[in-house]
Amino acid sequence: MANFFINRPILAVVIALVIVILGAVIIPNLPVATYPEVVPPVVQITAVYQGATAQDLEKSVSVPIEQNLTGLDGMLYYFARASNNGTLTIDITFQLGTDPDIAAVKVQNKVSSAVPLLPPEVQRVGVTTRKVSSSFLLFVALTSN
Repeated sequence: MANFFINRPILAVVIALVIVILGAVIIPNLPVATYPEVVPPVVQITAVYQGATAQDLEKSVSVPIEQNLTGLDGMLYYFARASNNGTLTIDITFQLGTDPDIAAVKVQNKVSSAVPLLPPEVQRVGVTTRKVSSSFLLFVALTSN
């Protein structure tokens, strides 16, 4: 079979081009929305406290928000990161099948009940809640020696 295409390179190129063109035409019509979800939805909370260290953020901002997150429907876990530039980020991961829009609204409701407990600087700047896409499902790297 390999000799057939080696002896007829023009035929091999034409077949390859036809496959590429058919793929380019068909890909936009694939029903990607009907595929099952494989990555759990994530909602991200971001708070800014100018001039605060990571320890200050943890004590004064992260703890009140995390206490209000308990009992959130469908929540698997959350991960908080505080940096010394005054930024706190909390990623909340939900179970597969949870609607990301509804999850974001539920998180926003929990965060809004925690805002009065936060320092005035954080209240003035605000706490943002948004749904984010998760990291790559698959990353492929090709190398040669």
